Amino acid sequence: MIAFDSPFASALNHLLQAEPWARARLAPFAGETLELRAPPLPRMRFAIAADGCLAAAAPAADPGIEAALVITLRPGAFAAAAKGEEHFLGSIDVAGNARLASEVMFLARHLRWDVEEDVARLVGDVAAHRLVGLAREFAAWHVDAARRVAEGFVEYAAEEKRLLVTKAELQGIAAAHASLRDGLERLEKRIERLAGAP
Repeated sequence: MIAFDSPFASALNHLLQAEPWARARLAPFAGETLELRAPPLPRMRFAIAADGCLAAAAPAADPGIEAALVITLRPGAFAAAAKGEEHFLGSIDVAGNARLASEVMFLARHLRWDVEEDVARLVGDVAAHRLVGLAREFAAWHVDAARRVAEGFVEYAAEEKRLLVTKAELQGIAAAHASLRDGLERLEKRIERLAGAP
């Protein structure tokens, strides 16, 4: 486990310092310890400071001592992030203090980094607007390309190589199975009646 003196903590604190309402939501939990788990990366632990920002937290001396809130990113979390926020949030497991978990999930849904404002401090407003716009277009193109490749692979596997079953074929198999099951039940009842007849 590592203490949370990292660029990740700095980035989170940068977001929190830009949004006073976010710090106000975390401040009541001052002193609580949170742990982020994203296997195979090492666990990261941090504490909520009195001002609502994050401070480094020493690893627990006893590994059996749990943090007030443990957030675990499942292995598919980063791939789910490409599909959208709801998919990403669905790939996160949260355990511990329910009130704190509720606040952290609220912040995960509503706290946004104003990248354009930070870039504007370096290169100016116009250049920042263009750079961020290009980055967003590139990211959207990348996600769209990945979606198209995945759809193409599924179509190829289903139609060309017959590695997958189409939805219509699966429904046909299910109907044939139900019909066979019903016929078998009728046959069993008929055999029982014939066996019981004198």
